[in-house]
Amino acid sequence: MFVDQVKIFVKAGDGGDGCVAFRREKYVPRGGPNGGHGGNGGDVVLRATGQLRTLLDLRYQQHYLLPHAEHGQGSDCHGKNSPRVVIPVPCGTIVRDAETNELLADLTTEGQEQVIAKGGRGGQGNSAFATSTNRAPRRAEKGRPGEERWLLLELKLLADVGLVGFPNAGKSTLISVISAARPKIADYPFTTLSPQLGMVAGGIEGGFIVADIPGLIEGAHTGKGLGIQFLKHIERNVFLLYLIDIGESAELEPVRCFEILRRELWAYNPELLEKPFAIAATKKDIQGDGSRLKKLAAYCRKKKMDCLPVSAVTGDGIPDLVRYLGGRVQEARSALGGKISNDALKPAKMT
Repeated sequence: MFVDQVKIFVKAGDGGDGCVAFRREKYVPRGGPNGGHGGNGGDVVLRATGQLRTLLDLRYQQHYLLPHAEHGQGSDCHGKNSPRVVIPVPCGTIVRDAETNELLADLTTEGQEQVIAKGGRGGQGNSAFATSTNRAPRRAEKGRPGEERWLLLELKLLADVGLVGFPNAGKSTLISVISAARPKIADYPFTTLSPQLGMVAGGIEGGFIVADIPGLIEGAHTGKGLGIQFLKHIERNVFLLYLIDIGESAELEPVRCFEILRRELWAYNPELLEKPFAIAATKKDIQGDGSRLKKLAAYCRKKKMDCLPVSAVTGDGIPDLVRYLGGRVQEARSALGGKISNDALKPAKMT
């Protein structure tokens, strides 16, 4: 099950209390204070890992309560610290305070950690308050409570290229051909019910990652179909590839199909229209008389947009598409010294 949003409660460990005690040994009169300090409470830490692709585990364990640190004891015995807890989350997880909506962390790289709830400091024992004028202090500090809060965790998958298109536009077939991903493929709408990631080995040194976003339909921003619940996963992509069905059995005209997709993205987040993009005319092998491809190609020439006809079934145009996408991703990486950013590429001409 793909889960990209959860709410959890975290409570860091409380600090232990300091101790009031005095040294009492034979032949050692007025031995002085020797109360130990309380231990420190453990922190709650979130750590990004590439081994996870969903927040499913956090749905079943929503409460993380750390134990109380030990109190100080006599003979200068300090209390034991309570251990910290590290919660693994997928790379691309955004963490917010559930009450204030404050952004607390954006975990995007492998091994990145963030203390999300700090443990309470242990109280000092009376040995820490001894002075030349107060040699027998009878006070000690109480341990401080650890932080506690409700958190909202939202996953935005990290990918270089996002595939956007209507149901049955060929997104799943394309990603299965250019990568090792194996999404469900069938001849009915909404086959893909959750985003899929695929690593493309060619086109660029080290390859690049493609995200298959479940199909949009007209009116998705009002909740029709699968709605726009998965569009957040393309907000981090540096490049968008619109898949337009040019098969003779397609219901919508290709130009209208593209304009509807752009409008749905705008309704979700106008900044998505600023991302660089290209159009892949899919199902070239069943284009019929080619009139749909000619109309789309003419439209793209007029708007100065790149259009690449492909057939994932026969492989026609696939090598050129992979090289093209690799080149655009390489431009982004070169601009940032190897790091990917949403603003790495200049936006293509808007329609």
